[in-house]
Amino acid sequence: MKKIVAGLVVAMGLTGMAHAAGDAAAGQQNAMVCGGCHGTDGNSMVPNFPKLAGQGEKYLLKQMKDIKGGARAVPEMTGILTAFSDQDLENIAAYFSSQKVAVGQAAADMVAKGQSLYRAGNKATGVAACTACHGPSGKGVELAAFPSLSGQHPQYVENQLKKFRSGERTNDGDSQIMRSIAGRLTDAEISAVASYVSGLH
Repeated sequence: MKKIVAGLVVAMGLTGMAHAAGDAAAGQQNAMVCGGCHGTDGNSMVPNFPKLAGQGEKYLLKQMKDIKGGARAVPEMTGILTAFSDQDLENIAAYFSSQKVAVGQAAADMVAKGQSLYRAGNKATGVAACTACHGPSGKGVELAAFPSLSGQHPQYVENQLKKFRSGERTNDGDSQIMRSIAGRLTDAEISAVASYVSGLH
């Protein structure tokens, strides 16, 4: 599994993902439409809506393009990105990427289990360590467009892992890396790792 993950990091860094060339100052104006759900600075106050502050530009750009193009279904965002050009999306990504994420605090009773899963995975069930793609401090891998998890709402992380597990979310590429990993996680493991990353920094 470690070799597969390492190969994916290299491959995704070397293939088709265009370098985001956004203008954060220009993106701030367009990002105002995002503020109602994600916060004007990208720090959403609503647990179901992700924090975008400090997220990698490439990851944000990919997600917005996937949502706009229909590769990722997010009903709450229906039509919101329709009028934005690719440059607009790059600018929005640059703006939110330039903001500082507000880190939360993991539930004390879930820290040990969450930390173990995040740092070492679960050898018995073939779950790779989250650090392989998301980094030891949860900041992600910008080159490969792997997202930052540091400070993210636990409820949002939990929801996304369950969507990957059920196959409702499929925009993790041909590798299906997230679907493969989430498919091996129990509800208790998902809750623990989601709580852990909310306080990771």
